Amino acid sequence: MRLRAHGGRHRRRLRREIRWGISIFAVVLVVEFLVLPRLGGFNRTLAQVAHINVGFVLVGLLLEAAALAAYAELTRAMLPTGGPRRWRIVRIDLSTLALSHLVPSAFGMALRYRMFTQEGVRTADSGFAVAMQGVGSALVLNTIFWLALMVSLFIRPYSPLYTLAAGAGVLLMAVFAAVVVALTRGRQRTVDAARRMAKGLPFIDADRLTEGLQRVAERLRTLVSDRELLRSAIIWATANWLLDAGSLWVFIAAFGVYLSPIDLLVAYGLANILAVIPITPGGLGVVESVLAATLIGFHVPATVAGPAILGYRLVNFWLPIPVGGLAYMSLRFTGEGWRQRFQEVREEVVEHEPVGPPPATDAGQADASPAGGPPRPTSVGPEGGPVLSAQDGAVLPAEDGPVLPAEDGAVLPAEGGEGSPPAGTRR
Repeated sequence: MRLRAHGGRHRRRLRREIRWGISIFAVVLVVEFLVLPRLGGFNRTLAQVAHINVGFVLVGLLLEAAALAAYAELTRAMLPTGGPRRWRIVRIDLSTLALSHLVPSAFGMALRYRMFTQEGVRTADSGFAVAMQGVGSALVLNTIFWLALMVSLFIRPYSPLYTLAAGAGVLLMAVFAAVVVALTRGRQRTVDAARRMAKGLPFIDADRLTEGLQRVAERLRTLVSDRELLRSAIIWATANWLLDAGSLWVFIAAFGVYLSPIDLLVAYGLANILAVIPITPGGLGVVESVLAATLIGFHVPATVAGPAILGYRLVNFWLPIPVGGLAYMSLRFTGEGWRQRFQEVREEVVEHEPVGPPPATDAGQADASPAGGPPRPTSVGPEGGPVLSAQDGAVLPAEDGPVLPAEDGAVLPAEGGEGSPPAGTRR
């Protein structure tokens, strides 16, 4: 009864969270598609859209695709040798990205972890890859933002949002550094402490948790000691952020406004760092609001900032949702899987086919001739017995009598009929 009551409370809480999520999602949609376009006046925004440079839009789309490819390479660098192939990693990333744009990002990380383990990656390696990809990518973004911010402070006025973003970056770096030190320098103490805590918690296997921490510590030590692997991960994470920021710059340039790269990186970094706050899926609404306020502060016309941000978010946030859905379907319903299922169905049909003698033909019905020849007539003997036919020298036994040889397709009537030859003679 207690478990049933607990399950009922859990379901009610889940339904309440889903309702809140849907409500927030609807509010964000209203803000994004109704409020933002009115920043510079709806009519003037439409006038700007009419003069958009389509070539720049295509370049922005290609840059966004390149950013996703760089992110897949970062995932590949975090996985151990012998992991999934590159194309499968791309589709897994797209699938989890689509889910993260619909629900809180924790669900996307859980799906990524599950799909990697289904691909044969060890559970500890999958957890390490998912965690390090997210944290490491965030550290690279904070580094880019800090460098751009230090340069911007000399050419732009100070904003209170800079302090908030910088504080979030410092907190993230401090937590990451503490985890690295705990799992490399104090590895055994950390594992022992985790084991003691796990023994007092229900539904947690202390041995499995300890084994997973040991594996994560080994992977972390490998990442820190392998300079080539660390360099590759940093390069791909940097490429992912810079290509995505480049897509935003191109969408702004499509309206004839060329933003300073420093201003771009400050606005971009600020929006994406604040989007980490778990308010909406994928920072929906947060990214748009912060980008709009920052870009207008950097003297981008409001009639340009609104449609440029919407166009960028269309390819950055909305387009990956259907693409990721198709990627997930391609992973779950591959051509090989369909062929295997079709073969299983065919085998089941063959196994259940009825086995037995063919139905007897009625008297006077034409028999089908073998080898595709014309039908052979069947006659009835005087006493109602069938006529025995023979072909190619076949020997037919006579009823209750000696063997009657036949050759050259001769037809022998049943015994007792007229014209029967003497027993043992040839016709």
